[in-house]
Amino acid sequence: MGFAHSSRVKLTPRSAPHFSGETLFDRIGRTVCEADCLPRKELYESWELARRARRRFRGGRVVDLACGHGLVAHLMLLLDDTSATALAVDTRMPASAAKIAAAMTREWPRLAGRVTLEARAIEDVAIDEADLVVSAHACGALTDDVLARAIEARARVVVLPCCHEKATCDSGGVDGWVDAPLAIDMTRAARLRAAGYVVYTHLIPETITPKNRLLMAEPVREASR
Repeated sequence: MGFAHSSRVKLTPRSAPHFSGETLFDRIGRTVCEADCLPRKELYESWELARRARRRFRGGRVVDLACGHGLVAHLMLLLDDTSATALAVDTRMPASAAKIAAAMTREWPRLAGRVTLEARAIEDVAIDEADLVVSAHACGALTDDVLARAIEARARVVVLPCCHEKATCDSGGVDGWVDAPLAIDMTRAARLRAAGYVVYTHLIPETITPKNRLLMAEPVREASR
């Protein structure tokens, strides 16, 4: 069998030969393998979100909400060093987050002290309009909470939604025309536009995850510059 990017199998030091090149992604892959704690698909999801986000949005403190292992926060700083710091927040910080942070800092010492991991609720995080809010696969209505916090602060935002639940997510009344998950994400895009945001939509490869709709947005005042 091939090295499927969608696999939930944990990356281990034995997986490192699959990242034998000299690109930044290969270096990240080898580093994550040494950490010995991350499902394979989450490496690819994090990378695809971070690199597309940085093509569009530069600078600002990175605020990674529902961060899980916290890899996205580290990648965002690697891809754009003009962001001085990142805050990675989850209600329950998994042990993998500390392992990833330690491995990334060993490989890139310039990251030392720049990524803060905190266990707390999303609503307790202070967000500034200069921040860049990101979230990879915040489950169900948690994505809507992330968007609400970004809108409240007038901050730029990037989300990769998953676990679309009709019972807790707003489908905008159009789920009679399209499937419910798509209706929910379309409603999220419409919500951002109604709040005065410019919306950008992308797809990451479906070979990584079928939950592959990437939603990015910035306030009109930023987009017009």
